[in-house]
Amino acid sequence: EVQLVDSGGGSVQAGGSLRLSCAASGFTSDDYVFGWSRQAPGKQREGIGCIVISTGGTYYVDSVKGRSTIARDHTNNTVYLDMDSLKPEDTARYYCTADLIYSDSCNLLVSGMDYWGKGTLVTVSS
Repeated sequence: EVQLVDSGGGSVQAGGSLRLSCAASGFTSDDYVFGWSRQAPGKQREGIGCIVISTGGTYYVDSVKGRSTIARDHTNNTVYLDMDSLKPEDTARYYCTADLIYSDSCNLLVSGMDYWGKGTLVTVSS
């Protein structure tokens, strides 16, 4: 059974940084993509980035590009989202996501993954 347990949220000052973690289990091959999505208060969920496990290729949406990094530690099967230069508009519940993929690029899947964690809340204050 596929499980994603996301953690690491909290309160951060604008301009600060955070690291979110996603402990993944139940994946039996490298034909997966992991990603992060978020939902801000009163807004729809949006995928913000993803990583293709087999190639290491990543994709980020414009709103977080240049200040976000998604990486996977294969030794403990954990996926990380590092974000810096945080803004109040980054305040949201962040979700770890995953899906099967047979492509080198995950940009088309970033918002439509099948597997989701329960989310972790990030609050950025000005």
